Amino acid sequence: MLPTEHRLRRREDFATAVRRGRRAGRPTLVVHLRSGSTDPHAPGESAPPTRAGFVVSKAVGGAVVRNKVKRRLRHLMRDRVALFPPGSLVVVRALPGSGDADHAQLAQDLDAALKRLLGGGAR
Repeated sequence: MLPTEHRLRRREDFATAVRRGRRAGRPTLVVHLRSGSTDPHAPGESAPPTRAGFVVSKAVGGAVVRNKVKRRLRHLMRDRVALFPPGSLVVVRALPGSGDADHAQLAQDLDAALKRLLGGGAR
């Protein structure tokens, strides 16, 4: 489970990540990243933790399928949240194909999208 301090909850934070961040798309999901390195903090003030949020619409499937996809994505992000600069906002949007994808496929697509966003991979 993703720790509470790493969860994105406010609507404004979701909007900031989606509108002002970079994005990388894969067949089962799209990842939006608003890097925290662009917002400098005052000296002596600790940087806020990286926070991640998930968007899983009804197009993915019924309630059981949507909750399964969210649980899988939260579990995958728990291990990857340390890769981001402090203060980053990450939004993972599940596409309709994610309901039929297994855990390994979601992990592969998430890793590829994060590699592109963090490593500056080519399109």
